[in-house]
Amino acid sequence: MFRSFAAATILVSCLTAAGWAQSPATSSARAVATPAKPVIKKAAPKAKAAAKQPVAETGPCRLGVISALGDRFSVQKFGLTIFETEEGEAAMNGWGLDDLPFARVRAATGADPSVRRIAYPKGAFEPYYNPKSRFLPDPSEGLPAIVRNITSSANCERYLVITKYNGVVPGTKLEIKGIGAYSQGIGSFARHYHLFANVAVSMYDGATYEKISRSLAAFGASFAAGLGLTEDPLTKLDESVYPNPPESASSSTALKERTRALVSARLDRMIPVYLQQ
Repeated sequence: MFRSFAAATILVSCLTAAGWAQSPATSSARAVATPAKPVIKKAAPKAKAAAKQPVAETGPCRLGVISALGDRFSVQKFGLTIFETEEGEAAMNGWGLDDLPFARVRAATGADPSVRRIAYPKGAFEPYYNPKSRFLPDPSEGLPAIVRNITSSANCERYLVITKYNGVVPGTKLEIKGIGAYSQGIGSFARHYHLFANVAVSMYDGATYEKISRSLAAFGASFAAGLGLTEDPLTKLDESVYPNPPESASSSTALKERTRALVSARLDRMIPVYLQQ
């Protein structure tokens, strides 16, 4: 009996030892079997695309186009007496009037690559439109000097310059300034509304900066336009489009498109005769 008990005790001890021996191995096996979590690498930030550089124009420049129509829209009201006269203006931001001359020249020349648009710093034409000299003209405030200053590196054979001027209401001495709209009447009675675009074109020699006189054809075209017996349909304005107050012109899509059409028509009448010179 003692032998049986001893044998049983030895067997239990062996099994217990075996269990302790296997337990760490099992844990190790589990540790090995558990897959490690993959390390997610953050993608490197994409490099910003390099800004596109403007393509430099090459080749000779036969004609440089300079437009100084500006971004101010004149709004004027005339009555029976001078005391009824009112003036205002509005910004034409985004109307792109200074884009029109180059576009019309390109259209007239078949997109000639020797025709260039000349850029200039803001305020370059301020001395011309608002000269400080009132009695004796200052040459530095004239167009030849301004054109010379802004084209020092352009090297074009000639320069076509588009500006605005102050005109008059046909048949009167009422002054209308630059580009804009005016109304005329007695109070609110018999009042009519008009759009106007006083646009001037001049040409300068690229070497001497002397003004090139208009040909007889160019003079004749302007003179004939001034003698028109019927009103240009592009200048007739409906009361609903007339900007009242003047500041409302800035947000008027109809006024913007009508003004662009009128300026384009004026340019198409004058530019071709200058290009023939």
